Amino acid sequence: MLVWDNVRLHLTIGMKEFIEANAEWLTEFQLPAYAPDLDPTEGIWALVKRDLGNLAAADLGEITRAVKRPLKKIQYRPDLVDGCIAATGLSLDG
Repeated sequence: MLVWDNVRLHLTIGMKEFIEANAEWLTEFQLPAYAPDLDPTEGIWALVKRDLGNLAAADLGEITRAVKRPLKKIQYRPDLVDGCIAATGLSLDG
């Protein structure tokens, strides 16, 4: 399954050829160019940013650690991930 947005970078000849060559097994869902309401990762990032607050990081390592911490917490909270998927109105059921 391929779920992608309509960004110009994705509309290359190579991508079109790949989709056509694999049409027998590949299901394609094309989203609008900018559709944060249909993207569950937007909900995940909203949760991460909420934990970051007003971080004033001294270096890239500190930013990396600050982002990984909430992502790790979310990883063990499938209810949060399910909530982000449900918020899109989309379903994982065929």
